[in-house]
Amino acid sequence: QVQLVESGGRLVQAGGSLRLSCAASGRTSSASSMGWFRQAPGKGREFVAAVSWNGGVTDYGGSVKGRFTISRDNAKNTVYLQMDSLKPEDTAVYYCAASQFAVSSQEIGSYIYWGQGTQVTVSS
Repeated sequence: QVQLVESGGRLVQAGGSLRLSCAASGRTSSASSMGWFRQAPGKGREFVAAVSWNGGVTDYGGSVKGRFTISRDNAKNTVYLQMDSLKPEDTAVYYCAASQFAVSSQEIGSYIYWGQGTQVTVSS
């Protein structure tokens, strides 16, 4: 089993920045790609960003491309999501997830471990 714990979510004004962290513990594997998803009230879970097992390849959802940056530190078993130029439509619960594959994916079915989520609220 792998446990994922997100942190860093809070209330921020539009145009501001936040950095989310996801700490992994348990039977972690640096060979797994990692992803961030988000879910706004009344909506489905949306792909935000993913990073390959070694950090060499990243992928982003269309609505966040150019504003968000995903990275990982395998020595610390931690994945980060730097969010800049935040907009009210970025308001959601953000989830960290660990994939069963080494290559990054936008497909929610590729991810087998999930954190509990952290709330990000962007005020206008």
